This record gives sequence, structure tokens and C-alpha cells, in this order.
Amino acid sequence: MLLLVVVGFLGGLITGISPCIIPVLPVIAAGGSVGGSRWRPVAIIGGLVASFSVFVLVGASLLSALGLPDDFLHDLAIAMLFVLAAGLVVPQIGALLERPFARVGGRPASGSANGFVLGLSLGLVFVPCAGPVLTTVDAAAGNHRVGFTVVLLTVAFALGVAVPLLALAYLSRRATATFGVLRAHMPVVRRVAGVVVALVAVAIICNVTTALRGIPGYSTTLQHRIDRAAGVTGQLHALKGEHGKDYAAAQTPAAGALPALGRAPTFAGITEWLNTPGGRPLTLSSLRGKVVLVDFWTYSCINCQRELPHVEAWYREYHRYGLEVVGVHTPEFPFEYVASNVEAAVGRLGVRFPVAVDDHYKTWDAYNNTYWPAEYLIDQNGEIRHTAFGEGQYATTEGDIRLLLEARGARSLPPPTEVPNRAPTRPVTTETYLGYVRFDGERYLGSPVLESRAATYHLASDLSTGEVSFGGTWTQEAWEITAGKGAQIELSYMADDVYLVLGGKGRVSVSVNGVHMKTVQVSGLPDLYTMVSSSTYHTGLLTLSASPGVKAYDFTFG
Repeated sequence: MLLLVVVGFLGGLITGISPCIIPVLPVIAAGGSVGGSRWRPVAIIGGLVASFSVFVLVGASLLSALGLPDDFLHDLAIAMLFVLAAGLVVPQIGALLERPFARVGGRPASGSANGFVLGLSLGLVFVPCAGPVLTTVDAAAGNHRVGFTVVLLTVAFALGVAVPLLALAYLSRRATATFGVLRAHMPVVRRVAGVVVALVAVAIICNVTTALRGIPGYSTTLQHRIDRAAGVTGQLHALKGEHGKDYAAAQTPAAGALPALGRAPTFAGITEWLNTPGGRPLTLSSLRGKVVLVDFWTYSCINCQRELPHVEAWYREYHRYGLEVVGVHTPEFPFEYVASNVEAAVGRLGVRFPVAVDDHYKTWDAYNNTYWPAEYLIDQNGEIRHTAFGEGQYATTEGDIRLLLEARGARSLPPPTEVPNRAPTRPVTTETYLGYVRFDGERYLGSPVLESRAATYHLASDLSTGEVSFGGTWTQEAWEITAGKGAQIELSYMADDVYLVLGGKGRVSVSVNGVHMKTVQVSGLPDLYTMVSSSTYHTGLLTLSASPGVKAYDFTFG
């Protein structure tokens, strides 16, 4: 037990210096620098530890019992941040907030109570940062198996997180106390702190902080190393059965051999549901008892389109045996944020399983996902047992689906599906974005590219494999380039097939190695078009001539 607590504390300490905590740092720094009590930083971090620990241990069960949505506490935390920001900016509001705690133990609170409330809101915002150790705690809590050791592990983790954050709060307070200019203008400092808190709340609402998912997760790597070095991985998994039935023991030997990867996050921030009765939402709690495959995809992605036949076949063959598939459509390009476009694509692609429109990336972020496509296979108790990222691994995924269905009592399953695997088996040219957000200037040759205005370009005389060049008039925008007079693109590629996402209206003439192949008519919603389709792997120089108004987004290959 002592070893688990030490590992939990170290895991929290590492998480406290990870990129994930960046969104709460401005609030802690601002909150710690104001207020009359020297204990205010302790109160802020104490509130964070308290709310974080309570939510991890009983939050899921409490929300379920009250019939509240899974993101209720997250939304409550944001509301609390706005209220506390108002209290910092307007002294009268601050006084009202502190009045219920005006005297603690017979002494004036002196701003500490306000700090504690601020910490309570931060704890709820901070919960998604829980690392590998807390995955075990969350799973145990979600299955109503919270024992003494689980509580100790949770508190140890939270205290580990508190150490670097408390140091930050005290450094901020010391800086304010040291510099005479700040002391002399404390009311202004307090108002600035309030504005900072409000801006952080707005950033969380607008998903500005989701950019942090691109920062390398060194803290997770360190945590896994600590777990392995201490030899506690098996003990962490065993905690899921503390004071309750051990789920793994209830499985068939084959299904029990699948790893337990943590409790599956709920579907959060879904703007619309497709292919469900009356468009009603699905929840993981309502699907408890079934095997659930969560499939992250986006409709103009060729990798996702090549995978869809496999997912559709699994849904068709195994749905009646207890499999549910939920396709989480998380958009990449602006036109994929439009729900009607997604609905049209779902019909055109023949998707029959339920689709959750995840325009705000909340479910994507809840799963800490970074791939299109990505598969998360969840067992009947809500535990993730298998993941697959990118194309391929279809036989393994289907085999694990069958194991989990058999573990829940399915008998006489049909033979495994036989869907051709169309994923490339040899190296192909790297995906090539044409808008400036993801434009790779190192793979471009020719006239300098100008953003957000029409410019005339001249094709490069010679391209190496993977390089691209523009000719004629183009306007490069964030995600696409729009053709003007004499617009051309040349691309040297290595693949069987070449695809291009196109929008607007007009024609695109396609030539390979100087030989005209076809003319593509572009109209309707932006979508994926096939430029080259070949039965053999080859290299070639693709030349496209586009009529004015055609929009080109992204080359992909197969």
C-alpha cells in the first residue's frame, strides 16, 4: 500500500509540471497574488485538491444518481470562474462572496475563503489532466469500488499535484509583496487578476486550450516508467476489484487477457446525433452491458473512408449479438463542421451506425485522441480493452470484438467478416495540405507563396518525389487555395492512387507525366475526389489545371 501511495504522489508531482496544467496556471498566479491573507495560496490549492479528489472518487456516481449530464461539473466550474472574476474586479461582489465564510474558527477569513472557492472551481477544470495512475482510480470509482487504498491513492496524487502549484501561488504572492509598484496599486492588480480569470474561462469555453494536445506528453511517459520501475502495474489493476467483484475474473480466459486501459470517457459536447431514433443522444451509461466500439472519423478523410467498410461490416454482423458502434465525427476542415454536410456524407457513404457530431472536439479531447481514424473498444462494464490508431489491425480488432461478445454470453457468432483491406502496403507520398495552416513550405518549389491574396505563380522546372508547385493565379487561404486565371498545380508523387479534397464549382483537368487522363467536374459540397486510380504502384508527375473558383484543400494517397 505504501508503495502505491508513493507512486501516486510522484505521478501527481509529474502531472503538476506537465503541459496539461497550463490552462490553470494563470488563475493560480493571479489568485495567489491578491488578497489580504498569507494563507490564500494554501486555500486555493486546498480547494483544488478537495474538489479534484471528491470528483474523481464520487463524481460519476453522483451525477448519475442526480440525473445530471456528465459535463455538468465542468460547466459549473467555468461558471464559478466567472463569478470569482467578478468578485476580483468588483469589490462589492467579492465581499458578498466572502460573507458566508466571514469567520472561520472565530477569526476573520481575510480572503482565504474566497481563495478556497477559487480552488474548488479549478479542481473541476483540472480533472481531465489525471494521469495513468488516476485512470485506475477513475475506473474503480466508476464501478462503485472505492476502497481505502483507492482513496489514499487519489489523495496522494492530488497532493503531488499541489506541490508545484502551491510553489507557483506563493511565488506570485511574493512578487506582489516585493515590488512596491504592485503594492501601491493593489486594487488595479486585483482587477487585472479578475480579468485574467475571466479570460481563462472564456479560453476553456472556446476550446483554445485544446492546442495543448499537440505538446509532447512527457509526463505520461515518466509516469509509465515510474509504474514499471516500482512494479505496481498489477497492483493498480487489482484496485479495480477492491471491495467488489473483480471484473477480470468474470471473463473468459481469452477476454480476460485483454488489457484494461481505463474507464471510457463519456460522449461530451455532441452537437447532433445521426442514425439514432428521433436524433436522441446515446450515453455510455445507457449502453452499459453492451460491447461498444467508438470510431473517430471525418468524412473527407481517405483513411477513414477505407476503414468504414470494415466498421459497417462489424456493425451489420454483430449488432444483434450486443455490439454497438458509435462513430464520433470530429471535423478537420471548416466545411466538415456543418452538420447538414455531415448528414449528407453519412447518407452518401452508406453509414448505418449512430454518428455523434463532435464539432467542439470535446469527446475527442476526453479520449485524448490524435488520429483519424481511431478505434476504442469498450467492454460491457465500460472499460476500454482495445485501441487501434490509423488504418489496419482489422483482424485484431474484430477478434477482440468477438472475445468481448462471447464474454457477455454471445453464442454461435457468425464467421469473421471478409472485407478487403485497402490500406497501402508500401510507402506513399506524405499527405499534402494546400492551405497555409498546414502548408509544408519545405516541400514547395516555385514562386513565393502569399497568404490571403491573389498572386500569380510560376511552376518549378523540376520536382522531386513529394514536392508540389503552383502555376497561374491562386489565392491561398487558411485551409484551401482558390483557383484564378490559368491556375495549375504540379505534384510529384509515389502511390497507386491520388486523392484531392475539392470544393467550389468548375472543372479540373488531370494529366500524369504529360498525358491527359480525365476531366473532373467539381460541384456541390466539398468532398474527396479521385485524381489518379491505378492497379499498380508507381511514381508520376501529376498536373492539374483548374477553372476559376475551384477550391483545393488536401492531397492524400493510397
